[in-house]
Formats: sequence, C-alpha cells, structure tokens
Amino acid sequence: MRIRDLPGLGAKTEQILAEIGINSLADLQALGAINTFIKLEQKKGKKPSLNFLYALEGALTNQHWQVIAKNQKEQLLMELEGVKEFTKMFEQTLNHNQKS
Repeated sequence: MRIRDLPGLGAKTEQILAEIGINSLADLQALGAINTFIKLEQKKGKKPSLNFLYALEGALTNQHWQVIAKNQKEQLLMELEGVKEFTKMFEQTLNHNQKS
C-alpha cells in the first residue's frame, strides 16, 4: 500500500516522507508516528505541525487525525517529549564518554 493511500495522508505527505527514507506503510510502521515526526523535524530543520503527527498516528491506527487529536493528544505529546528527552540524555552521555 502506498503512503498516499493511507487514511488522512496524500501525495504531498508521501513526498515529504520519501525525503526521509519512508517509502511504504512497512517503513512507517517500523519507525512509528513519533519517531517519524522527530526524524522529519531533524531533517527539515523545522518542526512539522502537530496535525502532521496526528495524521501519521491516524494512518497507522486507521483513525481520522481529528479523532487522534481529540482522544490521544496528551498521550502523543507526552511520548514525543519523552523520546526527545531520552535522546538528549543519550547524546549528552555519549559526548561525555567520548571526552573521557
């Protein structure tokens, strides 16, 4: 199944995701909505909208992004911040160990 055929996504999203190496549903499932969002943020240098995150999660769970935004907003935002914080701590530890 093509990215553009997933619920709530389209040709533009498919193109954006291809730029970060996500070319199929399997790629998106393997990375997950949050890690895809973070990878896109890092690659593009600007934060995608939260609606983009909700659309990715909706596509993976076969729900409309507005349902995701209403019912899972807090959970997704907490997970997003948790992954970012963990990554930051990991990088700091790695940098510290390299200096030692």
